[in-house]
Amino acid sequence: MDFEFTAEQQLLRDTVTEFLAARYDLEKSRAAARTGPGWQPEIWRAFAEEVGILGASLPESAGGFGGGAVETMLIAETLGGALVIEPYVDTVVLSGGLLRRAGGERAGELLRGIVSGDVITALAALEADSGYDVRKVSTTARRDGDSWILDGAKTMVTSAPLATHLLVTARTPDADGVSLFVVSADAPGLTQHPYRTIDERRAADVTLEGVRADALLGTEGGAGDSLDTAVDEAISAISAEAVGGMRKVLADTVSYAKQRQQFGVPIASFQVLQHRMVDMHLELEQAVAATYLITLKLDADPAERARAAAAAKATIGRAARFIGQHAVQLHGAMGMTEELAIGHFFKRLTAIQHEWGSPDHHTARYAALTRPN
Repeated sequence: MDFEFTAEQQLLRDTVTEFLAARYDLEKSRAAARTGPGWQPEIWRAFAEEVGILGASLPESAGGFGGGAVETMLIAETLGGALVIEPYVDTVVLSGGLLRRAGGERAGELLRGIVSGDVITALAALEADSGYDVRKVSTTARRDGDSWILDGAKTMVTSAPLATHLLVTARTPDADGVSLFVVSADAPGLTQHPYRTIDERRAADVTLEGVRADALLGTEGGAGDSLDTAVDEAISAISAEAVGGMRKVLADTVSYAKQRQQFGVPIASFQVLQHRMVDMHLELEQAVAATYLITLKLDADPAERARAAAAAKATIGRAARFIGQHAVQLHGAMGMTEELAIGHFFKRLTAIQHEWGSPDHHTARYAALTRPN
């Protein structure tokens, strides 16, 4: 299997890396997360107009560049290494994939808006009793003339406070499956209860009371398979993001160990700490391999794709916990201070462990998918 990147893919990664090194300041980003709007709109605009990453993996018909899963992986990993809080995965990967597969005039309009940086989208799928199952939906949609009226509640809708539009799952009276609707974030009857997550991102619980949808995406009751695919694509992207974060955490830990003096020598000279950092490196390499696997399996048979996604998420969760916790321990008390990047990375890696399924959830999912009939 060929793991070499093309010249164009290398250029994409280098371009994003250089932009973030020059323009993405961690202190400014954290300030925006804690006390500002929760993100940096000017950075998002630059992602669209200067770097072009919002359209890198979206279709050319929407103004994108028609890239694929590998391009998404490279972008997400690079963003993870800079601890970018802007909603790339929620808008471009998760929602972008749903819109691309749904097709139709309204989906095309939103995709073009995402590429230009004018549209921010968030998926409102999970509910209080749904766990991680996007098909377990109690929210309802009923016809009202040519439009649809939605009633229900969604929990933990990441990026909702930043979004211009929500993609909302609901059940209709005439279909057995799940349907997907576009709803304006400022639609009458839609109420958000926003909050900051532990990794300083923005999310909200959303209540819909007689909310009129902009449009039905795809066919009535036909969104289930697309939702399953979108979640696995999101798992692939956040796995790559975690790899980028873990690379940075490990590099910072090794650098700190070479500088920190104890008993007159750098602590990196202590064999027990060398072994600890080697173990961190091994966990990282396993995470990289698992991320490559799911990236290359996104277009495979649904069962094969699901197994790769479950394996990746379980592996990433274990590695993120191991690397994050040991990095903090090796830094001592300063590892959790606001001034040091390591603490912020630790919070993000902790959150990633539970995004779209915990390691335990995906271990059980993998076991179910591989159990003999």
